[in-house]
This record gives sequence, structure tokens and C-alpha cells, in this order.
Amino acid sequence: MESDRWTAFRSHFSINSFYCNPGIEGAHEKGGVEGQIGWFRRNHLVPVPKVASLAELNAMVERWDEEDDARRIMQRALTIGEMFAVERPLLVPLPEEELETGLVSSLRVNRYSQVSVRTNHNSVPVRLIGRMVRVVLHASELVVYDAHREVARHERLIAKGGSRLKLDHYLEALVRKPGALPGATALDQARSAGKFTPVHDAWWQAACKAHGDAEGTRALIAVLLLHRHMVHEHVVAGIATALRAGALTADAVALEARKWGEADQGAEQPAD
Repeated sequence: MESDRWTAFRSHFSINSFYCNPGIEGAHEKGGVEGQIGWFRRNHLVPVPKVASLAELNAMVERWDEEDDARRIMQRALTIGEMFAVERPLLVPLPEEELETGLVSSLRVNRYSQVSVRTNHNSVPVRLIGRMVRVVLHASELVVYDAHREVARHERLIAKGGSRLKLDHYLEALVRKPGALPGATALDQARSAGKFTPVHDAWWQAACKAHGDAEGTRALIAVLLLHRHMVHEHVVAGIATALRAGALTADAVALEARKWGEADQGAEQPAD
């Protein structure tokens, strides 16, 4: 029996399905396909690639697939890419409308500003606490929508009982409760991901020493909010410059970050 999702997929792309005979009787029916899958696996996935994320692995597979267009299968006259160029005009064109392949569900955001999907917890902006949101679970990522607007995107968690928390989602709440930041799980994850750098930490410590823990942390949060509309590298460079100058306010960091951005833009301009 066909699953509902497979039926929707083949209906969208106008595919007529038929199935090979099971067992030895049907072993010859797709030997060429199985053989080429085996070739790809042996040549690209042995040994197993070491990657930081599924997105990185998918990009590698896509690159290998493109490179494969130049390969010839055995003694055939044409390459894989040349054979596909011959076949392409005979194929039914793709539909203009995209098919949503993810698993869609409507979930309520809990009091921790998270949605629970298959025992895993993923953060969304705190302003959505108590709201119903639309969650689309893909093979490698999870996307959250408030009405038609995307509000969160996370790499999919594979193991059960995990959490994927984005520090930016909690900043408005942390302004009111700055004492919660040092022990926050979202901060630990931001450090692990390289989003909260040692430069951030050094500026934070200096700001707390100058203004007190609460006000120094609020100043840091104002700096973190700059990442929403400025390039990450420019903000980090601005923090480092402000720290060297002893300028421990978010306005000073913003000024220095803009200077770095302007310098980058100037470097990209072609010479006359």
C-alpha cells in the first residue's frame, strides 16, 4: 500500500508508479541503478565523510553529483551529463508550484519559548509564547512560521530528548532578567557554535566590572541585538575595537562595527 506522502509526491510530479517483482525473480530489474548507487557510495562515502552538519554533507553530495556529469559509464560514448542533455527534452517539465515535502504540524509555544517536536525542543522568539505556530520538519532542518512569516530555523536534531536554542530568541526576556544569562543553555549553545566568541566574553566581563553585573549584562544584550541587522564579523570586530579603547557601551560597539562595515564596502569597490 502506498503512503499518503508518496501518493501526494507522485501526483504533484505526474509520476505513474510501478513496482519490481520481489526476490530473485525481480533482481535484474534495477541492477543498473543499484550498481551506480554502489559506485557513488564506494567512491564518495567510503570512508564516511566527517562533517559538522547535514547541510555541509548535502552540499558535498550536490558537488559530487555535478562533477559526476563528466563521467562515462563503462565504454559508453557519451558522458552522464551528455546523455541527460539528450533525455531532458523528452521529460515532462517540472510543475511551477513547489511541493512541500516536510512534515507540517501546528504547535503551541510553551512558557520556555520552545516548541516540542518528536521529544526535541526548539526555540522561537519569546514574543510568541502561548501562540500557535506552524512547524515544518524537513530531513535536515526544522522551520517555524508565524502565519506566513518565518520566525525560526534550526538544524534538525536526530537524537531524542535534545534541544536547539538560539540565544537571539531570548534577548528581550533577558533584558528584564539579566541574571539569567550566565547560566542560560542558549548561551552555552551559542558559545559551542562560535556565535558567542571570546571577544564577547571579554567585553562582557569589562562591562560588568565598569557598570555592575546587571547593567553590564544589559549592555551586552544591547550589543547582541546588533547582530540582527549587522554582519556578525563586523560586530565582533567592533567589540574588539571598543574593548581596546575602553568603550564599554553598545553605542560605541555599533559605531565601530559600522566603521568596519564601511571599510569592507570600500575594499569591495573596484579601483578607477
